[in-house]
Amino acid sequence: MDHAPQAQQVTQTRLLAIVAFLLVAFALRQTYPVTMPLAAAFVVIAAVWPVKPWLQRYMPETLSNIGAILALLAVLAAFAGALSFSVTQIAQAFGDNSEKLQQLYDKASAWVQSWGGSIGADGYSRVIDFAQQALTSVYHVIAYIGVIGILVAFGLPEVTSLRKKLGQQLGGQDRRELVDAFDSTAVKIRQYLWVATLTSTITGVATLVWSLVLGLDLGMVWALLNFLLNYVPVIGNIIGILPPTLYAFIQYDGWATPTIAFLGFTAIQIVISNFITPMLQSQRLSLTPLAVLVSLSVWTWIWGIAGAFIAVPLTSALIILCRHFPSVRWIATLLSDDQAESAATPESVTAPAPHSAP
Repeated sequence: MDHAPQAQQVTQTRLLAIVAFLLVAFALRQTYPVTMPLAAAFVVIAAVWPVKPWLQRYMPETLSNIGAILALLAVLAAFAGALSFSVTQIAQAFGDNSEKLQQLYDKASAWVQSWGGSIGADGYSRVIDFAQQALTSVYHVIAYIGVIGILVAFGLPEVTSLRKKLGQQLGGQDRRELVDAFDSTAVKIRQYLWVATLTSTITGVATLVWSLVLGLDLGMVWALLNFLLNYVPVIGNIIGILPPTLYAFIQYDGWATPTIAFLGFTAIQIVISNFITPMLQSQRLSLTPLAVLVSLSVWTWIWGIAGAFIAVPLTSALIILCRHFPSVRWIATLLSDDQAESAATPESVTAPAPHSAP
């Protein structure tokens, strides 16, 4: 007799959760200058935290904090430098060949019209405007990397103190649930970033080799671009193919070499995305392909390009947090891969030792 009211209550609870999610997403979108750096800093702290206890084995705590912060700043500076260099070089290369780009667009437009279609007389200007907006967004992300570095530099030494304060404020089961959730989240983030970095390196090296084989100019730039874009699953893999292929049309006459270039870059992305990445992940991320696409769409809508870079680790973190609390556990069940979760090793789903994660 009580099943109907209980089912209605569950439905209402889930509808309220969806409404709350939409409100939170809108609030995050409107508070981008504050919330995005904080979220990115959380991801970075989770990734860099093991450096601190390792350094603390050989030096005092203060020096270990300084060493971890310096290592982090070096990584962030290298990432920002690679992003700035690749974007600047690509913008300059296409800017110097604007006339050829216009000619390519005119040929493409004529080909579409021969089949009875149309891409508009002002299509080229719209493409240029879109490219300029994308460049502006990328430079904003580069500027925010400095802010993220400052947040992490101040936040990293406070992790141990924060854990102690949580232990004092929360009792028994509540403390264990919260600390276990954060520890599991940190482990997942490190696993994802390790795999993403390794596959990004493989993608960059393969792109460089293929560019050298073809004799395509700016080989290092295309390698850096694909290294960076590989941190954005699916969408980044697709986008990484387009600039070097388009540049091949500028550099070479005809369709033969650009087509070969396109097929080679596509083969690299397919092999790495569908074979190497799943093998290295060993199903530890436990996100369904649909969840990855949804997370990319949502976080990109909220925070633009920066959201796309941290979409997967943030979604994985939210799923772990939801799994630890019964009222929202259904969200984790909906987005996670049950087969991957059951196949994961115990270390990937249980909390590590307190010193190993923030």
